[in-house]
Amino acid sequence: MTGQTDRRGFLIGTGIAAGAVLGTAPTKADDERSGGYLWLAGDHHVHSQYSNDAMYPVSTQAQRAAQHGLSWLAITDHGNVPFATHSIAPLIADIEATRRARDDVLVFTGLEWNIPAGEHTTLMLAPGRNEARLLQEFVTRFDARVNGTRDGTPANEAIALQALQFLRDAVAAGRISDALVLPNHPSRLGINSPQETRGWRDAAPGIVIGMEGAPGHQAAGLPAPGMARGRGLYDSAPGKFSFPGYPAGSYRTWGGFDWAAATVGGLWDSMLAEGKPWWITTTSDGHQGCGDWMKNPVDRLDQQPYDNVPYDSEGRTFANTGRFPDPVNAGRPAVEYSSFPPGTYNKTWVGVTHRGYREVMRAMRAGRMWVCLGDLVSGLDVRLRRRGSRGQGVVMGGTMRARRGETVEAVIRINLADGANFAGFVPKLARVDLIAGRITGPAADRSAMHTPHTKVVTSWDVRQRAGVVELVHQFTVDGPFYVRVRGTDGKRSAAGYHGAGVDPVGPAIDVAGQADPWEDLWFYSNPVFCVAER
Repeated sequence: MTGQTDRRGFLIGTGIAAGAVLGTAPTKADDERSGGYLWLAGDHHVHSQYSNDAMYPVSTQAQRAAQHGLSWLAITDHGNVPFATHSIAPLIADIEATRRARDDVLVFTGLEWNIPAGEHTTLMLAPGRNEARLLQEFVTRFDARVNGTRDGTPANEAIALQALQFLRDAVAAGRISDALVLPNHPSRLGINSPQETRGWRDAAPGIVIGMEGAPGHQAAGLPAPGMARGRGLYDSAPGKFSFPGYPAGSYRTWGGFDWAAATVGGLWDSMLAEGKPWWITTTSDGHQGCGDWMKNPVDRLDQQPYDNVPYDSEGRTFANTGRFPDPVNAGRPAVEYSSFPPGTYNKTWVGVTHRGYREVMRAMRAGRMWVCLGDLVSGLDVRLRRRGSRGQGVVMGGTMRARRGETVEAVIRINLADGANFAGFVPKLARVDLIAGRITGPAADRSAMHTPHTKVVTSWDVRQRAGVVELVHQFTVDGPFYVRVRGTDGKRSAAGYHGAGVDPVGPAIDVAGQADPWEDLWFYSNPVFCVAER
């Protein structure tokens, strides 16, 4: 593709009518359907008292999520022996009770799966009569902390593929209506190699759909009296089973995003250049939670964080019950932790045709998703369309077909923030970047984590704007390509990992202890593809 200078610049609107043409994302309170889609914010990585390092009941997590603008969430407690032995039946019962009690938030059954030879991974299941049975079998057979397969050996990597094939076959046979898998905090420990990631994707297409592009645990970056660690708890170093090709910078976040997603021309782009779906999300990774960050950076709630420490006079522990008691403010030592409450910082927006569990999963699989930190913007729509077309075009995750030599337009419509976020201020968007890359086909090197054909093609300064912003950039089609978009408050930036010629002003690497998440906000879209026809 050949980029052309934007001849239209900005079109600024100030009301709903100006923003309705291309389907901007409504807030949770605004159910107006626009552009054919209803945009719902959610979180696929939330823990409950059935995790050995968390505290809240399922019903409380659902209430917190709804309070902070989420319409869906997945309860993803950790797989381990106590969970496999004790937790699944009562967890499912609590999820079902919460579903009956609430009609404002969809609560999915999930698991933070310890993938054999790899990192933590979201497993998200559609509701149905076999939820408990299938989850029990899966955890017992395939969770690395249950079956002892955590080491990054070829044998354990093969078990991970068997597990994904099990899910694929379970959906195909109707044992479960649907399942999705998304690796969480993929670069944090360096143990998800590029070839493993591609292997997971290809073993179960349509089930393994992408990765957590911006991790949870963002409150870990809050300065003292907060934890003053790395955002996302990304402050480790390579270990025995880390992929040796990863650079030191991959063990840190960049503007709160995983290195694989934040690097223009990096691992994410190298996978998109294959022309295959691979989407990004963001989650809270909600555990104990973080309270009012400006006054008291931790919730003063009663919970023992240790598996084998009795929490009552009967000697009950997580290890022998698979559950912690409800937090009761009884005065035992509080736990400092690193997660903002669900919906207060990380939001994944999904474009659905109607509210429903299966519809949310279909939209996620289709890539109709964008992600935002700190409510930097309230709506985003990214599409490709033919120049001069009055049609709605092709939305995120979709594929447009165009003739070689034809001119197509990337059309970006953004609802700017118009209310205070969880930190108490109204975020201001400063810049929007359009990123484009060529589609070159399957990678000959399965460990590839760079593509030289992706770069920032144009940027717009949107400071001092209000309401709705429309941005347009034209391409002359000379081969298959994709586009994606990101935006920032402009407070922290640096030349990209592959140099200023690729990414002139990208996210800066986050420094542990100096990475206040509220002072570095970004949003990212998922891509739109274009296939060139003769």
